[in-house]
Amino acid sequence: MSPAKARTSDAEIVTAGRELLEAGGLDAVTMQAIAERVGVRAPSLYKRYPSRGALIGAIAATALVELRTVLEPAADDPDPADGLRAAAAAVRRFAHRDPRTYELLFVTLPPESRPPPDLNAQAAAPVLNLAERLVGPDHALEAARLLTAFTHGFVSMELAGAFRLGGDVDEAYRFGVEVLVEALAKRGTA
Repeated sequence: MSPAKARTSDAEIVTAGRELLEAGGLDAVTMQAIAERVGVRAPSLYKRYPSRGALIGAIAATALVELRTVLEPAADDPDPADGLRAAAAAVRRFAHRDPRTYELLFVTLPPESRPPPDLNAQAAAPVLNLAERLVGPDHALEAARLLTAFTHGFVSMELAGAFRLGGDVDEAYRFGVEVLVEALAKRGTA
C-alpha cells in the first residue's frame, strides 16, 4: 500500500482541498498544500490523483453531490411552486456557506478538472423535476434554466458585493424568485 493510501483517505484529501479553496481560492489548491494538510508528501497524492486538475475535479464532484443533497428535500414538496422557492433558498444558503466551492461549479474548467457530466445532471434533477411538475414536460428544461440563471446571477453578484444601492438584499432575492415562480406557474396553467 502506498504512503498516501495508508495515511489518508480520498475524503480527507478532498476535504483538505475544499478548505484550501474556501480559504484562498483555486490558486491555493495545490498538491503540496493539500499534502501538508493531510500529513503526507505531495508526490504520494499522485498515486490517487494523476494531476492537480483531477483533484480539482474530485472537489467539484463532491460539491455537486452536496448540492443535490441540499436540493432533494425541495423536490419532495407536494406543491412544485413551493418546491422551487425552497430550492432557490437552498442554493443561496449553499453559496453563502461555501462561496468558493459554489463558484467552482460555474467556472470554466479544463477537461481534466471537470466532474463527470452525470453528476451535473443529478444535481440539476431536483429543480428539473419541480419545473416539469409546474410547467409540464415541454418547457421544463427552459423553466429550470431560467430559475437557475436568475439564482446564479443574483447570488454571484451578491457574493461579489455588487448590490450597493441599499435595500434589503434578502427581500430582493425572495421577490425575484417569487416573480419567476408565479410567472412559470401561470405559464404552466396556460
